[in-house]
Amino acid sequence: MNSFTVIFLIALTLSFSVQFWLAKRHADHVAKHRSAVPEAFKETVSLEAHQKAADYTLEKSRLGKIDSIISVALLLILTLGGGINWAFEFWAATVQSPLIAGLAALASVFLVMTLVEIPTSVYQTFVIEEKYGFNKSTPQQFIKDQLLQLVLVAAIGMPLLALILWVMDSIGSLWWLWAWGILISFSLLMSWLYPTVIAPLFNKFTPMEEGSLKERIQGLLARCGFNSQGIFIMDGSKRSGHGNAYFTGLGNNKRIVFFDTLINSLDDEELEAILAHELGHFKCKHTIKMLVANAVMTLVSFAVLGWLIDQPWFYNGLGVELPSYTTSLSHAAALLLFMLVSSSFTFFIQPIIAYVQRKFEFEADNFASSNAKAEKLISALVKLFEENASTLTPDPLYSAFHYSHPPAAIRIANLESQIRPA
Repeated sequence: MNSFTVIFLIALTLSFSVQFWLAKRHADHVAKHRSAVPEAFKETVSLEAHQKAADYTLEKSRLGKIDSIISVALLLILTLGGGINWAFEFWAATVQSPLIAGLAALASVFLVMTLVEIPTSVYQTFVIEEKYGFNKSTPQQFIKDQLLQLVLVAAIGMPLLALILWVMDSIGSLWWLWAWGILISFSLLMSWLYPTVIAPLFNKFTPMEEGSLKERIQGLLARCGFNSQGIFIMDGSKRSGHGNAYFTGLGNNKRIVFFDTLINSLDDEELEAILAHELGHFKCKHTIKMLVANAVMTLVSFAVLGWLIDQPWFYNGLGVELPSYTTSLSHAAALLLFMLVSSSFTFFIQPIIAYVQRKFEFEADNFASSNAKAEKLISALVKLFEENASTLTPDPLYSAFHYSHPPAAIRIANLESQIRPA
C-alpha cells in the first residue's frame, strides 16, 4: 500500500463520514420537529401536510444512506479492488487499437455504475414516490427513459470522450488546455441544443395557449426586457406529480417552460411571480456567473489531471498496474480514475457552492418582488413546499452544506420584508 492509497482512503473516509453524519443530523432534526407545524406556517400548512413532508424526507434520507454505502463500496471495488485494472487489461487484450480499447474500458465501467444505480432508482420511483402520490410513471416509461439515456450517452458522450482521449495522446504537454476548450465548447453547444433537440425526446412541449395567463407573462417579459423563443407547457405529469418552471437554452434559443402540474396548482399571479423569480436569475446574470465558475473549476481540474497523468503513484495508489499499459491506455485510465475519486478530495467545496447558489436565490426573489407581488411569490412557494412535500424543518448545518435554495422559513421571511405597503 503506497502513500497515495492511504491518502485516498483517508479522504474517502472523511468525506463519507461527514456526509453520513450530516444526513443523520438532518433526519433527526426533521423527526424531532414532525409533531408541530413551524410557527411561520401554522396559518398556511396543515399538520397532516407537514407530517407527510417529514415522513417523505425521512424515507428519502434512509434510501440516500443506502445509496451512499453502495457507491463507496463500488468505488473501492473499481479502484483498490482491481475492477478498473481488469477492465483495461481485458479490452487491451481484445481490441488492437489502444484508443478504442481505452474508450471501451471507460464505457464498461460507466455501464456497470449505471446498472448498479438502477435498483435504488426503481425503489425511489415505484416505492417512495408511489407511496406519497408523486409517481405517475409506468414501468414501461421508466425502462424507455433508461434506454433512451443510455443511447444518448453512447451517441453523444462516447464521441466526445474519444476526441478528448485523442487530444490527450496527440497534442503534447498542453493537451489539458485543448481538452478543456473542447469540453466547454461542447457544454455550450448542448445547452443551446437542449430545448429543441434533447428535451423533446423525453417530454412533449406545447406552446402556451392565448389567454389572460399568456398576456400577463408577456407583459412581465416586456417589462424585464427578456426575449425568448416561446412559452411552453411540459407534460411533466406523465412521470411525476412534482411541479416546476425553468428557463432553458442559450442565446437565441431560450425557452420558458412550465410543468403542467405547476399550471394546475397556481393562479395566474402566482405563476407570474414564479416566472419573475426565474427572470431574476437571468437579469442578475446568475447563469453566466455559474458558467464562468464552472469553466474555471473545469480548467483547474484538467490542469491537475495534466500533472497527475505523469505520476506513477497516482495509478498504483488506486489499483492500476501502469507498467502493463500503453500510453493511450494509461491516459484513459488516468481520466477515469480522476473522475471517480476527485469528489472525495473536493467535497469541502460543496458548502461554498451551496452558499453562492442560495445568495443567487435571494437576489432572484428580490428581483421578483420588484416586478411582481412578493405576497404572491410567498403563496406560490408555500403551495409548492406543501405539494412537493418539502420539509419545512431542515437541519441548519445539513441545509448549509447541501441546499441550493434557502430553507423555507428563511426564504419566506426575506420575501415578507420585500412586501410594499398598499
